[in-house]
Amino acid sequence: MSETALPPLRRKEEVPPVGVPGLNGLMTLAVCVVVVTALYVAREVCIPLTLAVLLSFVLAPLVSVLRDWHLGRIPSVILAVLLALGVIAFISGVIGNQIAQLAGDIPQYTTTIESKISAVRTFAGTRLFSVVDGIGRRLEQAQRPASAQRPNAGPAPQAPMPVELHQPPASPFAIAEQILLPILSPLATAAIVFIVATFILLQKEDLRDRIIRLFGTEDLHRSTQAMDDAAYRLSRYFLTQLALNAAFGVIIGAGLLIIGVPNPILWGIVAALFRFVPYVGSYLSASLPLLLAASVDPGWTTLVSTAALYLVTEPIMGQVVEPMVYGRSTGLSPVSVVVSAIFWGWLWGPVGLILSMPLTLCLVVLGRHIKRMQFFDVVLGDQRALTAVESFYQRMLAGDPDEAEDYAEILLRDRTLASYYDEVALKGLLLAAYDAQRGVLTSDQILSIEAALEEVVGELANHKDVIAVTDVDQTETSEAENSAVDRPADARILCVAGRGPLDRAASIMLAQLLSRSGLEGRTVSHEAAGRGTIRSLDVRGVVMICLCYLEISGSPSHLRYLLRRLRARMPGVPVLVGIWPTDETVLNDDRLRAAIEADYFATSLRDAVVTCQKVVRAEQPIDVRSVGDRRPVGGAV
Repeated sequence: MSETALPPLRRKEEVPPVGVPGLNGLMTLAVCVVVVTALYVAREVCIPLTLAVLLSFVLAPLVSVLRDWHLGRIPSVILAVLLALGVIAFISGVIGNQIAQLAGDIPQYTTTIESKISAVRTFAGTRLFSVVDGIGRRLEQAQRPASAQRPNAGPAPQAPMPVELHQPPASPFAIAEQILLPILSPLATAAIVFIVATFILLQKEDLRDRIIRLFGTEDLHRSTQAMDDAAYRLSRYFLTQLALNAAFGVIIGAGLLIIGVPNPILWGIVAALFRFVPYVGSYLSASLPLLLAASVDPGWTTLVSTAALYLVTEPIMGQVVEPMVYGRSTGLSPVSVVVSAIFWGWLWGPVGLILSMPLTLCLVVLGRHIKRMQFFDVVLGDQRALTAVESFYQRMLAGDPDEAEDYAEILLRDRTLASYYDEVALKGLLLAAYDAQRGVLTSDQILSIEAALEEVVGELANHKDVIAVTDVDQTETSEAENSAVDRPADARILCVAGRGPLDRAASIMLAQLLSRSGLEGRTVSHEAAGRGTIRSLDVRGVVMICLCYLEISGSPSHLRYLLRRLRARMPGVPVLVGIWPTDETVLNDDRLRAAIEADYFATSLRDAVVTCQKVVRAEQPIDVRSVGDRRPVGGAV
């Protein structure tokens, strides 16, 4: 049978050449620019609409509860909106009352502040201040005009004539304008928010259907489920965040009340509101209470206690309570939270800074459910941009075995080492083999990948599997990996690499797994089993042969010739052929499999280990002491 030509590559699409961006890319960039510009120019309109949408997410669960009480859609929505309006009005009234009370007490704190400044100045030493004052006087003298420094320069300038400006008394309309305008603008914004939120809650299903129609109706069931799931998740997140921030405000207010800081209710509300700003909001809200604590106490106890309250409460809330409530993550990467805060703060000011995390979460949820917006999930989400297989290949390609080992330890928390090799390492090597077949990998890169893999495999040699074994298949694997078997003292399994550039890397992993199972695996290169070198191959104690192929390309001729040489050198020894790509033509063509004349086939390292284990556990029909002296008997075993 003559060797056939390699079939065209079918597992990995060709990478298009890099060139000028296509029309779709330019259109996407243009749309992004237009959207950002519109958000900035129309921020006076967009901010109330955004607040209305977020408010509707918060009130949606309450509306559902009221509807479950058979109140009807319209009464439930109106009651929920009125309840929210009442809560906001009550909080606003409390804030106004607290601010008025604080403004009346500010003069009382001036003396304490001045005395503390004097104490700090005395503690730092007056010499530093005298030096600064001296430098200031010298600078002042240098800046005086020359005529002022010479006493006989001429007559002294005349004193300026005082001038007084008198404005006519303000009219009642001007007074009303000065008082009402600062009040009417927030009231108008609040009215728009509540009106729009009411209509969103009343037309929730209709708006959902319109959004589905906007993004496509190819799969109505999936789109509807995705929208409902996204709305549910966002509502739950906003409610949870609101509850946690309110709890944080209550803790801060109660702590300040115990410490003795004036107006603790005001600072608790401020802490709850500022905590919507990611990372730094809680500490920003502490600035005014710290200043007030320094004003009311002649000593430093109140100031230190207030600082300790914020420094202890925020880490506990952020690092202990929130992970327990949200789970492992909120779905946002830390970098995206910071970048989004900067972006929305620049776009919409302080309101954008407060809304940055909810808005970013909305984009991520939409990106996970809507294909056209998937890039938001890739850029802003906390999920890995590369799969485990792609990440493994990238680290091998970059020659970074340490990072690959760190990621392997994470994956090995819920899988066995054999499973990791089969599901991650082997598939990563397959990507490398396909790239090598396409000619995009140089020989140096192939050697670097092989060296990095050997280092990772060597570091994982002492790994102990920690997961529980449940099913039969895993039980066999666990036994094959972790239990020793009865075998002759010199028995070994020969792991022969195929002729591919990375087949030796696969044989190294198989040899390690065999050694973990109590068998002695020895790796042999493809060149060692060549026509001119196979006679010098050490075959003492070999009880089984395992051939490892990452890429056989549907042509078994060279495999048949390799098997003939091995059988001639070690007659009677069973042979297992491991072809790791499960879609290889050889595995699916009975005629080709029969032509190979192998005793066993395996498509995973786990199956290869289990097969070797079963063969060695048999009645040991092979006399390992005389294997090297046997002569070829011809034919198939």
